[in-house]
Amino acid sequence: MSGPIPAETKKRIGVAGLRCSLTVDDRDSTVDFIRLLNKQFSQDPDVLFILVHAYSDLSTRTAQDLARNAPQSIAAHKLNAEALEMQGKWEPAQLEYEGIIAKDPNASGIHFLLGRLLLSQPGASPETAERAKQEFLKEIQIDPNNAGAQYILGELARRDEQWDEAVSRFSQAATLDSNFAEAYLGWGSCLVTLKRYEAAIAPLRAAERLQQGNPAAHYNLAVALSRTGKKEEADKEYAIHRQLTENLTTGEAKPE
Repeated sequence: MSGPIPAETKKRIGVAGLRCSLTVDDRDSTVDFIRLLNKQFSQDPDVLFILVHAYSDLSTRTAQDLARNAPQSIAAHKLNAEALEMQGKWEPAQLEYEGIIAKDPNASGIHFLLGRLLLSQPGASPETAERAKQEFLKEIQIDPNNAGAQYILGELARRDEQWDEAVSRFSQAATLDSNFAEAYLGWGSCLVTLKRYEAAIAPLRAAERLQQGNPAAHYNLAVALSRTGKKEEADKEYAIHRQLTENLTTGEAKPE
């Protein structure tokens, strides 16, 4: 009676099956083989290398399907804009986003993507930043639940030292997305700037919980605690901040 199939043999069979399914473009089988290899060999570097290429191949083929079957769709133009943006081709990407908006001014997410693109361009002028702000404002009119748009509006307000607006935007972003660490940090930091230390503690604790290795969260929390008479807690946060800052300077990993 034969024994169990050795792991190495299973791996070779799985890899061979994956390659064959990709060759004949059998995507259901490809997904099955990916799932099998992920389950049984999730730590194997050779398998992970092959899976990277399999995922990439599936992504490329699906993008080709979209371009072939619905070349003028919003989805196709959005995908093309994202690809251009990743390549740093700012103007063609901007034209794609603007073309989508011309077709459907209320398309969800597009004003946000255009605004983010405008801010990402090297050497963006104040006029460009203002245009981006208007795009984010349009986005939240279309989708009031877009936490990313609220957050960037908060950053723009903070940059212009419009602290109350920044607090409002950051708090809305954090309310919409309870795992948005940067929004909590922006919210709490602005409250510290406004010397509203007691109010700053809660959002800064949330930021610290979500990003324990972020020195800025610990520092701002330490300031808020110190100014509200919580010296012992503040000293602990200052100590963590110093340790994290030293680790970043020396390139050491965050201590467990």
